[in-house]
Amino acid sequence: MDSALTRQALPARWGFSAWLACFNGIVWREILRFVHQKERFLSALVRPLVWLFIFAAGFRQVLGVSIIPPYETYVLYEVFVTPGLIGMILLFNAMQSSLSMVYDRETGAMRTLLISPFPRWFLLVSKLVGGVFVAFLQVYVFLLIAYAWEIEPPPIGYLTVLPALFLSGLMLGALALFISSVIRQLENFAGVMNFVIFPMFFASSALYPLWRIREASPLLYEICRFNPFTYAVELIRFALYGQLDPVSLAAVLGFLTIFLAGALYAYDPSKGLLGRRGAPGGAA
Repeated sequence: MDSALTRQALPARWGFSAWLACFNGIVWREILRFVHQKERFLSALVRPLVWLFIFAAGFRQVLGVSIIPPYETYVLYEVFVTPGLIGMILLFNAMQSSLSMVYDRETGAMRTLLISPFPRWFLLVSKLVGGVFVAFLQVYVFLLIAYAWEIEPPPIGYLTVLPALFLSGLMLGALALFISSVIRQLENFAGVMNFVIFPMFFASSALYPLWRIREASPLLYEICRFNPFTYAVELIRFALYGQLDPVSLAAVLGFLTIFLAGALYAYDPSKGLLGRRGAPGGAA
């Protein structure tokens, strides 16, 4: 039977339990891979904690943050920067997850996943969701440490921030997944990360309010406005205080749609970049 026909016919005959079992298997694979890589967990926390404990303490006396939404009073710099550091965790985790895709493609493990009779979009989205669940663990450990540092958002914020984390994690994961489709060798990934992660992080509202950036450099302000990471940070910032920023929500959903469509196209063996290059795992 032709593989394309098999891919369409078998899942149609299977029930919901088969789809759920496939989803659970992929998600748990991501979680177990993370659990067995303790250095990945530590590295995910070291970066934001260095910013929180060292840089934020040093900048506290230099960078005062005026009353801006969602804050109702003046806040310390470390309070302002916390949502940006949460975004940093999501961003680095997304890139780390896409790194595993490059590794799996080099070792041939990706072929085992992609020849599944389940639709490829379902397999890739399941992997994205698994990566987001891993990020949840990292973010809440970070928030626990931040709470001990007297950074205390409203109790309801720990719950209302979940949808923002999920959407932002999916958006950044979809971008990283698309990037992984154009990287042929594992050695090239570190360089690409430096050209993606650091510009996205620094050219955003993660570290400074946008109004301060506009006063310092109108050009940089415009770059920040078109940076998807800015809207992920602002969505998290408002959600952490039990509020919704409609502009950030619309932007995150829009970028998520674009990045996910690009990633699914790139991993389509008949149309995407992998198929045209003939990379391992590109054909099923």
